[in-house]
Amino acid sequence: MALIIPRSYRHKLLPETTEQAIKLIKDTFEKCLARDLCLRRVTAPLFVLAGTGLNDDLNGVEHAVSFPVRSCGGQTAEIVHSLAKWKRTKLAAYGIAPGYGLYTDMNAIRADEELDNLHSLYVDQWDWEKTITPDDRNVGYLTSTVEKIYGAIKETEAAVYKLHNHITPSLPDKITFVDAEDLRMEFPQASAKEREAYAARRHGAVFIIGIGGNLGDGKPHDLRAPDYDDWSTEYRPGRYGLNGDIVVWNHVLGCPFELSSMGIRVDPDTMLRQLEIRSCPGRASLPFHRSLIEGQLPPSIGGGIGQSRLCMLLLQKAHIGEVQASIWPAEQLDALRQAGIELM
Repeated sequence: MALIIPRSYRHKLLPETTEQAIKLIKDTFEKCLARDLCLRRVTAPLFVLAGTGLNDDLNGVEHAVSFPVRSCGGQTAEIVHSLAKWKRTKLAAYGIAPGYGLYTDMNAIRADEELDNLHSLYVDQWDWEKTITPDDRNVGYLTSTVEKIYGAIKETEAAVYKLHNHITPSLPDKITFVDAEDLRMEFPQASAKEREAYAARRHGAVFIIGIGGNLGDGKPHDLRAPDYDDWSTEYRPGRYGLNGDIVVWNHVLGCPFELSSMGIRVDPDTMLRQLEIRSCPGRASLPFHRSLIEGQLPPSIGGGIGQSRLCMLLLQKAHIGEVQASIWPAEQLDALRQAGIELM
């Protein structure tokens, strides 16, 4: 995605007021999310040891920022990409019962990120995970959870409007569920990102179900790591996947805008199948994977919700650097400055 400079863009809050509004959004959404999903807050690591299988592999091509730990005999530590697998180990460690879960502030550095309006080297998310029963591993449970998260987003949008009523709400009342394969069949010549744009523009807010497994053309809508989300379980004839993304239409930038990636997590059989599909069966011997195979980890659902992304959307900002401090290429800074877009 190239840098977008919206025509006639004007920020709606001064920098110091923006800081106050960011706190309002984070406090409000966190409270709503915890209440609606029955989550409690826990403290999370910034880094984990390499070779444990705990770090999130994302699309399988990103490199984690790493460093040697002298006090641990030179073992390598990695900055987390996300906490997808770490959270599931904590559900087990804390003995959290089905129907309840945890959330945390996840901070990461993704050095391979292509920087633009939506992407930064610095990633901040609410990472959450919830214990479920084996019977909950179905698309109905997935969609009901998505509706609760979207309800928390809408409640936070209303809180922003109550305090800053010149920032009028733009999200639809309800989120629409769209199957990745249905999208492919409707727009067979379009790329996956183009299909997302069609769906998000049409509905305003969508949850695209089934991301990671191959669709009817033999290609996935997008890549997902094989060892946390379940993207290869059939949930109705001809359709696959118990995961997906919340994508909304960003009216300021005129583009689809991903807020969350989430899903029901793999069980042992699904994980082994997905490791084979991705040609990495050797991961099954790593500590995390052995724990799952041996039945030490509970069934769960979980995901991540972008903190800066949500602030950017609800405050109707044109660049993620307006709501977080990071590093940007000099040519982007010059272009944004000329357009009157002030970064932190």
